[in-house]
Amino acid sequence: MVGTGTEVGKTWVAAELLSRLRHLGVALGARKLAQSFDPSDLPEHLDAAVLGAASGEEAAVVCPEERSFPVAMAPPMAAEALGRPVPLLAELLEIVPFTSGTELGLLETAGGLRSPQAADGDACDVIAALSPEMVILVADAGLGAISDVRLCHAPLAALCSELVVVLNRFDFGNEIHRRNRRWLTETDGFDVVVGPEGLDELARRLGRLLPSG
Repeated sequence: MVGTGTEVGKTWVAAELLSRLRHLGVALGARKLAQSFDPSDLPEHLDAAVLGAASGEEAAVVCPEERSFPVAMAPPMAAEALGRPVPLLAELLEIVPFTSGTELGLLETAGGLRSPQAADGDACDVIAALSPEMVILVADAGLGAISDVRLCHAPLAALCSELVVVLNRFDFGNEIHRRNRRWLTETDGFDVVVGPEGLDELARRLGRLLPSG
């Protein structure tokens, strides 16, 4: 899972999907390669804790403590600011293998598509290295959504077999949100999900990726 930018609600969307899949009885794994945050943030509000609560894993399993940086910058920049080793992409990817019995794994990157994740790679590089079956692109539903989604969609479409856009914080009563959705679906032909019912259907689609689905 990747975002068009920071603060678009990737972790909330990921946790909602994980909760729905867990309710369906899917054995889950969640991973955050690295996280950075304001040191005043409560531990239970950190991305790894939120994802772990939804997947049924410990936060330290979702994101190892050595990859957790209490500085609100891109993870490699945060590591550098703290005087800690700046990880390479290959080192981050070492945590990706999920525990035995995991049926479906979800990985959330930090920031936007071109946000640095490691000294030598951004979120786009992470996705290219993993070649996932599905990529979920989270965008804010408001002004700027069309440009943000278009800029990210083209490079992502070349890296996966299925690309789904989630317009987060979608308000069915908001004309801009409705028009953004219509433009992205009807003009651009993108696969766009909105609202709780959309997340329900997306969870079912993810379930169908399982070998037994």
